[in-house]
Amino acid sequence: MGRQATLDLREIVRLVEDDLVKVEALFAEQARSDVGLVSEIGRYIREGGGKRVRPALLLLASRLCGYQGDRAVVLAATVEFIHAATLLHDDIIDEATTRRGRRSVNSRWGNDITVLLGDFLYTKSMAMALSQDNLPILRLLSDVTLRMIEGEILEIERDGDMEVTEEDHLDLIRRKTADLFSACTRIGALLGDVDDERREGLTSYGAHLGMCFQMVDDLLDFTAEEKTLGKPVANDLREGKVTLPMIFLLRRAGVTEAQKVRAVLEDRGFRRVPREEIVRLARDHGALEEAGSLAERFAEAARRDLRVFEPSPYREALEALPGFILARDH
Repeated sequence: MGRQATLDLREIVRLVEDDLVKVEALFAEQARSDVGLVSEIGRYIREGGGKRVRPALLLLASRLCGYQGDRAVVLAATVEFIHAATLLHDDIIDEATTRRGRRSVNSRWGNDITVLLGDFLYTKSMAMALSQDNLPILRLLSDVTLRMIEGEILEIERDGDMEVTEEDHLDLIRRKTADLFSACTRIGALLGDVDDERREGLTSYGAHLGMCFQMVDDLLDFTAEEKTLGKPVANDLREGKVTLPMIFLLRRAGVTEAQKVRAVLEDRGFRRVPREEIVRLARDHGALEEAGSLAERFAEAARRDLRVFEPSPYREALEALPGFILARDH
């Protein structure tokens, strides 16, 4: 993938690193509360790290469109609050015990507290968006949050369903992941007040990038080392999620292989079928390669979307992001 794949995230976001420091400070400030436990968990979430891809995306898009003000920082922190809230609720639903190599919030403080903390973060994000007095951006963030919640409901509804199609799953990851990526880049275009062609180009770029990001996540669940990934390998399948690698495997596999996948879904674990065997089947049947190829197509589509902009350091940074996403190992 050339030079794009060799850049790490720190190099890509170097142009907005000062603003990202401001985003971190604002996140810490807004996560504080008179209720001590809220502040404690807020610190725990922030100290857990994360790539901060969404804030960086919003900041780079804003600068690409010529916006230089502080609203981008506030809105970048806002989207990170939305993302953090979603992760908290995801971990409850998935009964997760780890997140980024540490105990998940729900395993440490319990589901009741975690649900309320997620609600706190969602509400805080809307209050921050309201403070910017920009109705189109507020409406956009409200709509994307609703679509993310709808995606979560669809995922629960399809729990353990081996009949899930590729189209079903693409719609799901569009709602759960890509729409927020797309909102980040669209906000940058709205702040910069660019013309329709550039606004729609950036909106499409974010959507394609988000689809690629989640596809790589699906793939890493089967290919990454547990120590690097920060959670068990093939964990999605254990949780009842039939993602792209499994969809492609089931499309190619025979009855015997399909029965092995069904056994894992029924057991919610690898009691009858070893984890390593499922990974081997996905690899041997070309399912992992097919999922990777699809992610690469979305990455290339994202790069094409940026052609409506003149060459610049900001465009170059955004063009490098798909390569980073394809090359990441966690």
